[in-house]
Amino acid sequence: MRLATVLGAIGRVCITAGVLILLFVAYQLWGTGIREAQAQDWLETEFEQRIGEPADADDAPTTTAPDDGTDDEPPTTEAAPPPPPPAEGDAVARLRIPRIDVDKIVVQGVQVDDLKRGPGHYPGSPLPGQPGNAAIAGHRTTYGAPFNRIDELEQGDEILVTTAQGAFRYEVQRQLIVSPDQVDVLDDFGDDRLTLTACHPKYSARQRIVVVASLVGDAAPASTTPAPGDDATPADDAEPSGDSGQTLDAGLGGEHSSPWPAIMLGLACALIWIAAWLLGKLWRKWPAYLVGLPIFLVVLFFFFENFSRLLPANF
Repeated sequence: MRLATVLGAIGRVCITAGVLILLFVAYQLWGTGIREAQAQDWLETEFEQRIGEPADADDAPTTTAPDDGTDDEPPTTEAAPPPPPPAEGDAVARLRIPRIDVDKIVVQGVQVDDLKRGPGHYPGSPLPGQPGNAAIAGHRTTYGAPFNRIDELEQGDEILVTTAQGAFRYEVQRQLIVSPDQVDVLDDFGDDRLTLTACHPKYSARQRIVVVASLVGDAAPASTTPAPGDDATPADDAEPSGDSGQTLDAGLGGEHSSPWPAIMLGLACALIWIAAWLLGKLWRKWPAYLVGLPIFLVVLFFFFENFSRLLPANF
């Protein structure tokens, strides 16, 4: 009788652990998308306000007619001056890739918290549309998975980017698979290009997939003012990061945080479940569970969110 009780308890523990693991996998694949979708709504509003703000009269683009005595040639438009360098977390561009159904707002920064909100622009690179190598990172399987199908891009596919300076079109040139420390793909190669980076293969942070696209048409003028924080002196023990001042591992390889929020939320989940069990003993089993389940799932969601920050990679 005692053996049967022990085996039954072990069985219930195993079933509970299995259910929690499945729920965590579901959270990673779909639940993180809830946070990303909320952030994208806020970023889209911010971006539309930014590009919709009227420029000062001195900063507005000017149109002049050619001074050759003829009226046959169309007027030429001088490019608008570059906007002030964005701060980390700002919405800087709208990225559209028709072939793989991507339409996302790009946030400034590629740290973990930045990439939870959408694709992130490497601060050490120029903004899309400006001269040089503009670089953007994104997740493939979590937080909306903006670059989930990046491996499907082929030569000639178009990438459309809109910034405060206008709309720009890039054409895919090639695709590379590199190690996370191969930072030279973010260097300036003397041309105007867009570099997209993501983890590879899917569900792994072992390598990086890199898509290189060339700008079609003229580039917009670049800002000569350093972005907020760009003048900071790197720490002596910082990883080497190439000319761009970044690493391919930034934001994509995960980041350790304090375990205490996850521990406290895990204990809260356990206490809620125990309280529901005790209520079932004193009252009725299933009604007690139905009362406790919504509260348990909400706290469990926040537990998963904090627990995922302890993992070595966010993909």
